[in-house]
Amino acid sequence: MFSLHMDYSQRLMLLFREKEAYLEGHFLLSSGLHSPNYMQCAKVLQYPSIAAELGQSLSKNFSEVDLVLSPALGGIIIGHEVARALNVPFLFVERQEKQFELRRGFRIQPGQRVLVIEDVVTTGLSTGETIAVAEREQAKVAGVGAIVDRSSKPPAFPAAFHALLKLPLAQYAPDQ
Repeated sequence: MFSLHMDYSQRLMLLFREKEAYLEGHFLLSSGLHSPNYMQCAKVLQYPSIAAELGQSLSKNFSEVDLVLSPALGGIIIGHEVARALNVPFLFVERQEKQFELRRGFRIQPGQRVLVIEDVVTTGLSTGETIAVAEREQAKVAGVGAIVDRSSKPPAFPAAFHALLKLPLAQYAPDQ
């Protein structure tokens, strides 16, 4: 799929551009911030073979995991693929009355080692809310991962964070 002479980050950027998933313009992010760039991971993850490759690549950074947990909607496909690569169950959280919750009969057992997987991290807000769900269930957060870390400063998570692509993109408060 890629040239062997590129590093993985360069290969991913090429892939995002090829699949028209790296967008330029004016975007209102879910964090409420504005940005001239947007990473639309769904345009890359719509291809099962690419989703599987990204999940496999991301999974190599984590071990000793009992289950993978992702926020709906963006984290569902990549979370599932990481769980498949690690051969562990996959769960997702959904917003209910503006707060992430486990639904659909999903359960996390106290003490389980949970890996939180997201598609894109900007401020870390939805990732942090997903971590809070695991912690409310008395799970141990074993790691945090994403396809893209577009944050300008490293997010503060309670476990090691790894992203396949570190791409600090400009983001602005609405009044700027």
